[in-house]
Amino acid sequence: MTLTGHAYALGAGTIINAIATWKGAAFGVDLKTFADVELTNNSSKISGTIENVPQGDTTLIERSVELVLEHFDIEMGGNVHTSSEVPLASGLKSSSAAANATILATLDAIGETMEPMDAVHLGVRAAKDAGVTITGALDDACASFFGGIVVTDNRKNELIKRTEKEMDVIIFAPDRQSFSSQTNVHNSELIAPWVDMAYELALEEEYEKAMTLNGFLYCGALGFSTDIMMEALKIGVKGVSLSGTGPAYSALVDKGLANELIKIWAEFGTTGKVINTKINNEGLMKL
Repeated sequence: MTLTGHAYALGAGTIINAIATWKGAAFGVDLKTFADVELTNNSSKISGTIENVPQGDTTLIERSVELVLEHFDIEMGGNVHTSSEVPLASGLKSSSAAANATILATLDAIGETMEPMDAVHLGVRAAKDAGVTITGALDDACASFFGGIVVTDNRKNELIKRTEKEMDVIIFAPDRQSFSSQTNVHNSELIAPWVDMAYELALEEEYEKAMTLNGFLYCGALGFSTDIMMEALKIGVKGVSLSGTGPAYSALVDKGLANELIKIWAEFGTTGKVINTKINNEGLMKL
């Protein structure tokens, strides 16, 4: 017997990076990661592949399938394949998107459902087991799963609030990668009192102020330039930040500023690509 399932989940941008305080906020973006799962009775092993990354670490997506099967006490093997519009290891929540998409695709394959937060927590567990996260990244996982803007307490494993907002998102993704697991945690902890201030702004739904403060704090702590943020602020953008632990930056902009910021960042002089997308308020679904 062979079972197949298909699903996608969203990439996301950062409002508050949770590494300093375990409290975070993020927003889902209209960039998707797709997962295809095929299960069979003929094997007990799960193997994974990532499109265009032949040597990529597939532990996360394999563990995501395993946890779903364990939850339903199903003994099967098979394979999982992911492809993505989200740049990998750029701070745009590619890991959370891969885990969420894989979990939902596995549920699709076996014909089962879970409560949404239970599915999110399963993805967080897979990320911890795979060693790709420091805090569990509940904020990233919720933004990827539910879309919109989310605020979380990662230590308590709680989604504090979710709101919807219609805004364009402009992303600058440099041509290099930065893995969350390799982040300077000590430096991040030093800025915790000021990150708490940004988090309070997020709780008050002052999301653009919160993310800009977050961006300056984490750029300083992690050694990233703030020049690209300043270029955005100069033209009137109010919300711009380092996304996650970098190296990508994201900005929330009104449509009137989107094209101007795209032009400025495209001509900035750092190799990379500029992505024009928007907040996705719908969240993930089965295909």
